[in-house]
Amino acid sequence: MSSIFVYVEHRDGAVKRASLEAIAAVRAMGADTVHGILVGSGVKDLAATLGAHGADRVTVAESESLALFSGTGTAKVVAEILVGGGATVFIAAATAQGKDVAARVAAKLDAGLASDCIGLELEGEELIVRRPIMAGKVIATAKVAGDSVRMATLRPNIVPALESDPGRGYEVAEHAVELGDGDLGACTTEVKRSAGKSLDVAEADIIVTGGRGIKGPENWPVIEGLAEVLGAAVGASRAVVDAGWAAHEKQVGQTGKVVSPSLYVACGVSGAIQHLAGMRSSKCIVAINKDPEAPIFKVADYGIVADLFDAVPALTEEIKSLTSG
Repeated sequence: MSSIFVYVEHRDGAVKRASLEAIAAVRAMGADTVHGILVGSGVKDLAATLGAHGADRVTVAESESLALFSGTGTAKVVAEILVGGGATVFIAAATAQGKDVAARVAAKLDAGLASDCIGLELEGEELIVRRPIMAGKVIATAKVAGDSVRMATLRPNIVPALESDPGRGYEVAEHAVELGDGDLGACTTEVKRSAGKSLDVAEADIIVTGGRGIKGPENWPVIEGLAEVLGAAVGASRAVVDAGWAAHEKQVGQTGKVVSPSLYVACGVSGAIQHLAGMRSSKCIVAINKDPEAPIFKVADYGIVADLFDAVPALTEEIKSLTSG
């Protein structure tokens, strides 16, 4: 009997979409029971969201000491819940927080962990995963080994979240949190929100990314204009971030954020292998570059060989006219 637990991220009183996607992926695996794990302070009311999106049982672990995220403290609590609940599989979203918690829990339980997966299956009690390797050039199929719980993190935007069903039945259990001073380790002490309400590229369904071809920060509005009419997040290549033209939080690539949006528009991005590793799994890739030999065209579904300063404004205006009509 498969008993699969999902670590649930939340922020500002709302469940992160990537966690709802993980629950949907587990449901698609044919699990007998899907358990959600909520850790934090004042998070019990979020259980209703999980139940409506496919969780059969939600375990809530509340403590004032976990009001702000602590990787070590959260991992200790999650490991206790997995052992006490007889978990066979544990899944988390492949976000910064999800990968942090999963790695710590795997170390505590001496468990096998496959990171950044794009496919999950159950074969009996075995967890079979698909994940990119060699900078995304190869998709490997692997079995997660180990005598303990088998673990994986799932890349966001791979599986759509289930439609909400507020009338769906689910159970809620509470886990008593006992944390000493030594259990918290490194803790978040303060969260400062960045100015504006820009979308996070890690979770966005549409991304418009600017590369070195943008030539300078003064031209960044060209990228932002297209992103605005598409309702997209704004991404940046490593060269742009290293040059100081964009914040690191926008960086897409092997050393930035790995993304899998429905639509990825690369403007003036040459397509270095490190960048391709971070966006190759996008469902539709549009590349705009004046160099017809740019590597980005090898992975693009649609390519526009043109100067981005001609193509992007024209595309922006055309989309504006279509949406306004």
